[in-house]
Amino acid sequence: MTDIDIKKMLDGCDAVDDYRITEKRTESHELFFVRGRLETVRSTDTVDTDVAIYVDHDGKRGDSSFSVFRGMSEDEAEKKIASAAARAKLVFNEPYELPEGAEFSGEIENDLSGLDLKEAAGVISGAVLSAEQQEGCSINALEVFVYRDTVRVINSRGVDKTQRITRADVESIPTYTDEIGSFEIYHRMHFTDLDTDRIKREVSKKSEEVRDRSIAEKAEPAKDVTIVLRTEEISRVIDELTYGLNYADVYTESNRWGIGDAIQTSKDCDPLTVTMKAAVKGSDLSAFFDRDGTDLTDVTVIENGTVKALWGSSRFGQYLKADKPTGLLLCYSLEPGSLTESELERSDYLECVSLSGLQIDPFADYLGGEIRLAYQVKDGKRRPVSGITFSTTLSGALNTLRLSGRVVTDREYEGPEYMLFKEAEIL
Repeated sequence: MTDIDIKKMLDGCDAVDDYRITEKRTESHELFFVRGRLETVRSTDTVDTDVAIYVDHDGKRGDSSFSVFRGMSEDEAEKKIASAAARAKLVFNEPYELPEGAEFSGEIENDLSGLDLKEAAGVISGAVLSAEQQEGCSINALEVFVYRDTVRVINSRGVDKTQRITRADVESIPTYTDEIGSFEIYHRMHFTDLDTDRIKREVSKKSEEVRDRSIAEKAEPAKDVTIVLRTEEISRVIDELTYGLNYADVYTESNRWGIGDAIQTSKDCDPLTVTMKAAVKGSDLSAFFDRDGTDLTDVTVIENGTVKALWGSSRFGQYLKADKPTGLLLCYSLEPGSLTESELERSDYLECVSLSGLQIDPFADYLGGEIRLAYQVKDGKRRPVSGITFSTTLSGALNTLRLSGRVVTDREYEGPEYMLFKEAEIL
């Protein structure tokens, strides 16, 4: 908390028409390991306070922001407010209203929320370090962060909301070493559910993958290849499709699709149904309200391959005359499809494991990426490959798309474990 009452100062300032104060307190316990040995332990307790002020002028609304730090004097705060008000007069946005008065306090309940941060960090690091490793593999570096975030949003229209979430962030570098050299894969996990068995399985799987990277060969160029993506890349695809459906992109006419448009035009694929959500079990991005203090409301934006609704902030929702803006939703759920494990086992495909980045451009109709590690499956045989790229049209991928029936979660994503599409090219 700051030593000054910034709310009282803003309430008494005639130069400010509206304001929003966001205070975020983050408590953490952090562990740093090198080759399995604990090297550093750190605990923190920080508070960040940001103020957004709004000034109405010339039929428009301007805004500007500044940070409040511990030890700031009233004189310094008054100068910050005056400077922000002057800057706001240089901004000419269309008028909009802030969320109206409401009080709320709640916690995103999960396995970590009732635990001491130090205890949770110990359990997590123990699970990672005890995971089964392939011969020649080890975890070269491991960093475990357990955070407890408490966010409070106050505004000039009576909003006073607080939410708290406890979350974990684990970064590791699985390494395989032989007589030739060393190979590494960067691995990161975000979660709020303390499932030690899942942690061990994921770490063990990465151990296999980093070993396989050491023996990976370069695949031959080929056309009409079937590609299989895992959850991290599926999430990137869904994120790209849904991001253009937010109110802001539609208002600025930078969206590729709008309500009623068909993202998929073929009947020979699994249709996409995507719901933007306030919370997904196990996700550290789950929330009750957004940065403006707007209550979050789930909304199905794509149904059976067709755009059905938009989503986004209160401001741009007002610009588009939305009945009830959804707020800035950070999680999403993708309905499962018809692809079975037995069907996948009978197929020939390239399963992407690690990419340097997935490139998606709806306007250029492009989907592709540079592959660091993949498994080429042919005639039931599986071999690791690397040093290649795949390329296809986004429309071609969406219209040949198949989704697995098993649902998993991966941070903000809830949905099928695998996505398959055809007609790609390996370069």
